[in-house]
Amino acid sequence: MRKLSVDAIIKSINAEEVFEAVTEDYSFTLKIDAYVPYLCGAVHDGHQFRKSLWNNCRHTEYERWYEEDPCTKQMVQSHPIVIAGCDSRFEYDLNRTPETAVYRDAWGKQLWKSPLKDDVKQFSLKKHHNFYRVVNTLLAKLEEKHQKVLVFDMHSYNWKRWDREVPTWNLGTANIDNERFDAIAQEWSRTLGKMQLPNELISSSRINDTFQGNGYFLKYITQNFNNTLVLATEIAKVYCDELTGIIYPEVVKSVEKQLKEMIPLQSEAFQNTL
Repeated sequence: MRKLSVDAIIKSINAEEVFEAVTEDYSFTLKIDAYVPYLCGAVHDGHQFRKSLWNNCRHTEYERWYEEDPCTKQMVQSHPIVIAGCDSRFEYDLNRTPETAVYRDAWGKQLWKSPLKDDVKQFSLKKHHNFYRVVNTLLAKLEEKHQKVLVFDMHSYNWKRWDREVPTWNLGTANIDNERFDAIAQEWSRTLGKMQLPNELISSSRINDTFQGNGYFLKYITQNFNNTLVLATEIAKVYCDELTGIIYPEVVKSVEKQLKEMIPLQSEAFQNTL
C-alpha cells in the first residue's frame, strides 16, 4: 500500500489510475482496482486514537471499541473500490456533519476531562474535510463513467443492548429517494436475509428497524450526487462478543465470502433498472 497526500489521491482518481493508498496522516485508506459502478465504505472501521488525546479522554479503549464498527472493512475488502476510516469515531466521526463530528459526550458520558482547544478540534476536522474531498472526487468520477452508482455503506451495531428481538441486518432508507429506489432497497434487504452464517446463527433482515440511515456519509452523497444510491447496511455484532471484544473470524470470513458474490449481483441489478 502506498502512502499518498490527499492531493495525490485526488489526482490519481481524476487520471483513472488504479491504486491502493493510505493518506499521509494515516486517517483513511482507499483501494481502487477498477472503476466499477459501485463502491464499499467502512467509515467507522477505524480504531486509531492519537496519543495526545489519551490522558484527556474519559472513555476506555474498550468503550471506544464497543461503539466502533470493527471488521466492517474486512467484510468488503475483496471488492474493487473500498474506502475506510482508520481513526476512531471518538476523535472525529466521519458519519456526522463537520459541526458535530468532534464529540463533547458520547453515549451518555462526557468524553473529555477538559474541553478541547480549538486547534485540537481543527486538526481532526481537517482529516474529516479531506475524506470528503476524496469522496466527492471519487463519486464524480464514477458518475461520469456510469449511468448509476451504488454505495454500500457498511456498519455494525450492538444488538445485546436492545431489549427486544432485532435483525441480523438492518437497512436504513429514511434519507434515500424511496420513490426511485425502494425496490432496490427491498431487494438488497431480502438478499441479506438469505445469508447463511456459521455457529448456528440465523440471518434476518429488516428495513428501518434499529436504525434509519441518518448518517452524514449517506446524506452527503445523496445530496450531492443525483444518480448514486447509498445503502446504509448494518450488521448486528453477531461476528464478535461485543461484551468482551472477542472476534469470531469464521463469521467475519463467511460474511466476506458471501458479500463477495451478493454485492456485484446487486450492483448489476441496479444498473439494469430504469
